[in-house]
This record gives sequence, structure tokens and C-alpha cells, in this order.
Amino acid sequence: MSEKKFKYAGVSSLTLHQSQHNFPASAHLNPVFATSTFTFNNADEGMRRFAGLEEGYIYSRWDNPGFKPAEDVIAALETFQLKDGSGNDLEAKAILHASGMAALSNLFQSTLKSGDAILSHFSLYGGTHEYMHKVLEQNGIEPIIADLRNLDKVESVIQQYKNIRLIHLETPANPTIQCVDIEAITQLAKQYHVIVSVDNTFATPYLQQPFKYGVDFVVHSTTKFLNGHGTAIGGILVGKDIAFMKTKATKWHRLLGCNSNPFDAFLLMNGLKTLELRMERHCSNAMAVAKFLEKNKAVAYVNYNGLESHPDFSIAKKQMKHPGAMLSFELKGGLSAGKNFIDKLQMCTRAVSLGTADTLVSHPASMSHYGVPKEERLQFGITDGLIRMSVGMENIEDILEDIDNAIN
Repeated sequence: MSEKKFKYAGVSSLTLHQSQHNFPASAHLNPVFATSTFTFNNADEGMRRFAGLEEGYIYSRWDNPGFKPAEDVIAALETFQLKDGSGNDLEAKAILHASGMAALSNLFQSTLKSGDAILSHFSLYGGTHEYMHKVLEQNGIEPIIADLRNLDKVESVIQQYKNIRLIHLETPANPTIQCVDIEAITQLAKQYHVIVSVDNTFATPYLQQPFKYGVDFVVHSTTKFLNGHGTAIGGILVGKDIAFMKTKATKWHRLLGCNSNPFDAFLLMNGLKTLELRMERHCSNAMAVAKFLEKNKAVAYVNYNGLESHPDFSIAKKQMKHPGAMLSFELKGGLSAGKNFIDKLQMCTRAVSLGTADTLVSHPASMSHYGVPKEERLQFGITDGLIRMSVGMENIEDILEDIDNAIN
């Protein structure tokens, strides 16, 4: 008789125990399989594996047993307590990648072909924006950028461009922290047989589950909050179409050389175990920082979805458990004031990226969005003086004092 599957009541239980079964030699934690290739007992076994008739490992560019624990946990997080159209537990398959950009590359290359178009929002991570306009466009895939918060505009664009195959959302977006209504966009997309993907890096599945609203794919840069400690680069693609994920997405993953590596996967798993605890502290600190900045006379405006002054406050409240750990703000002195602020910080860390335990501060115009033309940056709200903060887990009193001293 089969053993009944344990149903976790919370996220921490899931991240701590979802993958802990059948490790070799009764290992407590997932081992690091530091091998480039795997052996076969005989020629027939090798033939069966290459033909896909038998499960087994062949080569670490294809797959590695150290990847599966992280893939299983993240897929379980994205589908946690969700149901499919038949009322059954929602299932999804995840594929670990070398980086978030590798996961996006696989998503775009496996779902789009020459002659297709991709529709996305105007506030995007700079690397995603560049990829769409340089790599995809060079391969005959047309990028279309619009304000996806305007549903009438979205529908008009879809009707105008019959070749739109994919709508890609980044919500909250980088670095303006704009939010797009996932449910409304997905419902509209389905009317026109368009698939939807969501970059869920800023929110993590602890704060937001895009599959709840019917999207087809979710991507993450696991480098950020999922790892949580800045120790490894990684990305993941999660899809509800299991057959597609096992065939075309897997094939493109292998052909594009998107594979992760065993040690980074091990570090990712260690970070995932504390996701809930970390996000609670990140988020409570971010709310306090946003309120502090909003009251500061030297600050022109604050982009944070937890503030009622943010135009996307209601959308974030609808689809997120908490507004998150990311915010950005504009100092009234513009570029010179922004540079002076960064230079005067004594505790917060001057660095790109996000999601590490410490507070990271960056200047998008000269860093993450340096490759985006200035006129486009300004149109998208990415001004020369904009400061982005990934609020960390330090004591909030110390974060606020460092910010106050740097502004004044």
C-alpha cells in the first residue's frame, strides 16, 4: 500500500523537508555530485538513456542529481496549495539554469520563432530589455513594449500585432517597482491564445504565486532572494505544461548550454531553507525604510508598493502577500545628490544585484540599465538620480541611521 503524501501547512516546512528523501548513503543534506559525466553498466543501458527509454544521468550539461532538490522545492513553492482546473493539486516542472538570463533565454527561444512577437512592459531589468532588442530582434522576433497596466492599450496592441505569441511580465519591475495586474493580463491573453510568463525574482513565491492567476511560465534569478546570501549565480524556469518542459524546454536547455553546476545548486538549496524567515525580516525592514524616506524632505518621491502614494498600491495588495524588500527613490538634487548619497554610506553595501542578507544600494542609470539608451530610461522612469535599494536584514535602527547620515 502506498504511503500517504505529507501535506505541508507552511512554506518553511516545505523548504526544509520537500527534498529530503532518498539521498545516497543516507545523507542528511543533498550531496554535491562533482562529476562532469556518468557511467553506464553496458551499451544497452547507454542506448536506452540516450533514447529516453530509461531514466538516468548521462552528462552534467544535461542534468545532475544535485539539481533535482532545488528544482523540486521551487516548483513546490510556486504551486503551494494551488489547484488546477479539475480541483487537483497543481503540478509544475522546474529546470535549473546557470543564471536568470539563461532561464529567460530558454523561455524565449523555446516558445518563440522567427516572425513571432513578444509583448512586455516598459520597466524591465536592463539585461532583459537588451536581450529582447538585440538577441531576439536579430533572430526575427519582434519586441513590443507597452504600458501593461493599461488593459485597453494591451488589447489594442494584441489586436494590432497578430503575431504576438508571448506576454512577458516583470512584477514588481526593476527598478521602478511598478506592478502589473497578473490576473487581468492573463485573462486577456487567453482570449487571444497568447501565453504569459512572469519574472517572479523580486517577489519570490513566498510573496506572490503567478500560477494562481493562470500564467504559463515563471522564471527567477535564483541568485537573488531564493539563494539569499549572494554565494552563487543561478536561474530557474518553471512551467505547468509538463510535457513541454520535459521535451522542448529540456532540449533547448541542453543545446543552449544553460546548465547550472552542482556546487551552486547545493548553495541554492541551503539558502531556500530559510526563505520564509529571511523574507519576513527583509519585508518589515523595507516598509520601515520606505516610510522613513517618504517623510524626508530631501527625497522627491519613493517607489514602494507598500505606500498608498504608489500608483500600483492596490494591484500589489491584491496579488502579493507583502509589498516586498525592493524600493527605489529619487533625491531632489538629482545625479549629484544620488552619487553623494552612495558615497557617504557607511554600513549599507554599494553593489549591484539584490536579495542578499545585507542592504545593497545601486545606481541603475550607471549600473543595471547602463546599456539602455538614456531617452528610453527617462521614458520608463529610470532617471539619472534614481537610487535602488534591496533592503537587508540588519537591525532597522542601523539601516535608518546610515540612510539619514548619507542624505544629510
